Amino acid sequence: VRAREQLADGAQPPPSLAELAREAGLSRYQFLRAFSARFGLPPAAWAGQQRLARAERQLAAVRLAEAAAASGFADQSHMTRAFRRFRGYTPGQFAAAR
Repeated sequence: VRAREQLADGAQPPPSLAELAREAGLSRYQFLRAFSARFGLPPAAWAGQQRLARAERQLAAVRLAEAAAASGFADQSHMTRAFRRFRGYTPGQFAAAR
């Protein structure tokens, strides 16, 4: 649960798998399996979903580029690619639908 909180806080750069495993007292592979079993996704994928959710909340109030920066994406195009890949729509489409 502590690892999930660390990933959810959106710190840049996010903690590495080795750091999270060390704090949990597990090997990287044990940690990866335990996290995936508990939360349904590997840590990196789970953190990516959280970043997209933060961006969706931001899009209600700010421009796309500002939402990308505030959500931990390198730039607006990086956020757009992630939206298209994992959500099936672009941030602009999401914002327009709201």
